[in-house]
Amino acid sequence: MSQKLKKLIQKDIKSQFEGVNDLIVVSLRGISGNDNNALRGELLDKHVRLRVVNNSLAGKVFDEAGMSELRDILRGPCAIAYGGESVVDVAKDLVEWEKKLENFTIKGGFLDGGVLDADQARALAKLPTRAELQGMLVVLANSPGSRVASAIGAPAGVIAGCVKALIEKLEAA
Repeated sequence: MSQKLKKLIQKDIKSQFEGVNDLIVVSLRGISGNDNNALRGELLDKHVRLRVVNNSLAGKVFDEAGMSELRDILRGPCAIAYGGESVVDVAKDLVEWEKKLENFTIKGGFLDGGVLDADQARALAKLPTRAELQGMLVVLANSPGSRVASAIGAPAGVIAGCVKALIEKLEAA
């Protein structure tokens, strides 16, 4: 491959991964065309991109981006998955596909400035998603408030019940 072509490919890789800080590296070796299309289609519906890269050229781009540790994972045929709501969502989707497809394997990832091995990347799938975390925070924030409201409302309910019973008793008399 000529130097000019390599520079163009590097420029393309750089533009695609600009601003990407979290990603998962997978191997697509041995996957049929139909399975590949199904995988990419499902991921694209979730706004997850899957890009097959030339390891040495992608390594140079990641070196420039301060992600040089990724070179350890970029061995053999690699594809990089990124995007979606968060890297946790990407990991969940890829773990599901790893269960479905025999030859599909997760090789590792990059998260918060550090490299993840395959097991650590799979472990991301067990974490709650951003939406789940937000829901947990809302429940936690509302919990003390609901307890205070019920504590304030309980005596008022008792008093209202007593007043109602007294009114009914006086009306009956």
